[in-house]
This record gives sequence, C-alpha cells and structure tokens, in this order.
Amino acid sequence: MRIVHFSDTHLGFNDLDVINEENINQREADFYDAFSQVVEQIKEIKPDYIIHTGDLFHRTSPSNRAITFALEQFKIINSLNIPFILIAGNHSTPRTNLSSPILKIFENFENIYVSYDQQYKKVEFENIVFHCLPHMNDDTKALSQIELCEEGIVDSKKNIMMMHCSVGAWYLMQEFGEWVYPTDKEYIFENMDYVALGHWHGFGKVGKHENVYYSGSTERTSLNDKRNSKGFALITLEDSLSIEYKEIQIRPILEFQIDCENIEASIEALDLTNIKDTICEVKLTNLTTMQSIDINTPDIKKVFDLALYANVKREFKTSSDVKTIDDIESLSLEDYFIEHIKVDSKSEEFDRLKIKVQELFSTYEEVYSDTE
Repeated sequence: MRIVHFSDTHLGFNDLDVINEENINQREADFYDAFSQVVEQIKEIKPDYIIHTGDLFHRTSPSNRAITFALEQFKIINSLNIPFILIAGNHSTPRTNLSSPILKIFENFENIYVSYDQQYKKVEFENIVFHCLPHMNDDTKALSQIELCEEGIVDSKKNIMMMHCSVGAWYLMQEFGEWVYPTDKEYIFENMDYVALGHWHGFGKVGKHENVYYSGSTERTSLNDKRNSKGFALITLEDSLSIEYKEIQIRPILEFQIDCENIEASIEALDLTNIKDTICEVKLTNLTTMQSIDINTPDIKKVFDLALYANVKREFKTSSDVKTIDDIESLSLEDYFIEHIKVDSKSEEFDRLKIKVQELFSTYEEVYSDTE
C-alpha cells in the first residue's frame, strides 16, 4: 500500500512585488507550479491514497485565482479515482464562527474527503482508517478530540493519524494560534502505522518516533527558509514502514557576500553565472557608517539584475569600542548613524553630514527598504 503525503501548499501566497508576463505575482505563480508538480508525480506514482495535512491555501479567504486553481487541480486528482483525504491547517481555519470554512467547496467531489470543523473525523476504507485531526483553535476542545481519535483505532486495519500542529518544542513555528500537540498524548503514535503532520515546513522525522513525519511545504513562505529542497513524502505500508522523500523543482535561493573593505574587488570576484531567475541573498559585510551612506541598495541590486530578486542586508564592522547590532537594537538606524558620525567627524563636518543622513532616511530608506 502506497500513500502520497504532502502539505502546506499555501496557494495564493504572494511576495516580492515581482509580476510575471501573465500579470500574476511571480511568487504566487511559483506556488501554483509547485502544486502542479506534485499532481504530475501523483499521476505517475498512482498511489493507493493521497493525504494533505493542512494549509492548502495561505489565507482563510483566498483570492478567486487561488480558488479557481485549486478546483482545477482537484478535478484532475478526483479523476484519478484515488481517495484524497484533506485536513484544515491554521491558515485555512477561520478564527470566528462568522466565516465559512473554505474547504467546504471540495465536499461534492466523489473521491475527496475533507476535515475542517475543528473536530475529529474518521475516514474509513476496507483495509485502512484515516484519523483526521484538523487545526484546533481551542486547546481544551483539542484534548477531547484526541481522545476520540484514540478510541477510533481499528486494530484489524492500518491506522493513519493526520494532524496540523506542532509536535515537540523543536517544531514550534511561533505563529499566531499555533496548536501544540500535548506531550502526554504522544503514546498514541505507537498505535498508529503512520502519523502524517503538517505545519512545519521542513521534511523530517519527529524526535524518537520512527513513524511520525512532517512532509514539509512545497514552497517557501519566507526568505528566511533557506531550504532549496521541497517536495513530499511517499509512504509504503507493507510488513514494515518505508518513507521516501520526493523532491520537486523550486526557485533556488543563492547567497552572496560582498566585503565592503574592498567593495569593487569583492563585486568583481562574484560568480554570477547561475543567478538567472533565482532569489539572491546579498550580505554587505565590514560596512562602516560612512560607507553605508554612500552605498545605495539599488546600485547593489543592479549587479544582480538577472536574478528574479535580490535581497540586500547590511552587516556593520565592529570593534571593541563600537556597538554591535545587538547593542543598538533599542536605537533607530538613523540615530545609530548619527551617533557614529558625531564620534568620527569634526563639528562642522558633523553638522553637514547629520543633515545629509536625515534627508536620506526621510526619503531614500522608506522607498528602498529591504525589510521582509
């Protein structure tokens, strides 16, 4: 028996303000492409079951484009006559009862089974049971639903537990409304053939549990996620459990460093042969205060003009008598610059540079902010 497990597809996510030829945000299109790749692999693998462990959409009220895309893909999946079990994640669960859960739109598909109403749902077939625990806003209610799940185990069949939550402290994402599975209920995992998790965006086994896995997301929702590998899990249930990671192709993130002690030579030495259509993380190191005034972010981005996007970050030179970035978190960046100029400059030069810095921060920095 083979099961495709994928999760956290976040359809409708957009970022970076880059528009493609079809007038769609390019990052939004990347997420659609990632989902389509999984569907294409499902068609080739022909598994016995397909499961998705939450955050199908990025928002509880997705755009028309995201909904239309999902319906088109679900129609393809439904035509394969493979049971597809889907649970809601925190991004697909309304925080009030005034909103209708978006996953209701899939209820009329013959081969698609959805669980979204913050309660345990048992989806049972001839030889396997799927125990669905979607995202829970209420921890007290969640405990009672976990107990129902435990009671629903069928010893004569394979049992698959599906959840969208954090299991173990290592997998906390610090998101608003995050559901954390209670540690004292982890013993239930031993009675399951496989525990399929969503929420954490990296593929991997959870702690000591040999049968508990996050499939990971199919794309990155943050540039802080440096993983250049995304995909899904292929589960084989025979006499023993086998988990295989299947990679899909996503847009690479490449990291570059420019040493500002000799900025021209450092830029000249960069290997930019493979940056076309990538996302580039560019760190300016050994910056002095005076240099940072003169170095414009748009000029640095021009060096990486073949990339889809270049994200420029600055790292200031420190010494024993100079504050580090951590020391100055309570100061604004503008105050930090002015403080250092005051130390390094003569009084008449300081007055001129202070005005220059204030002008720059009032116009330039607001327009060309690299804040994520």
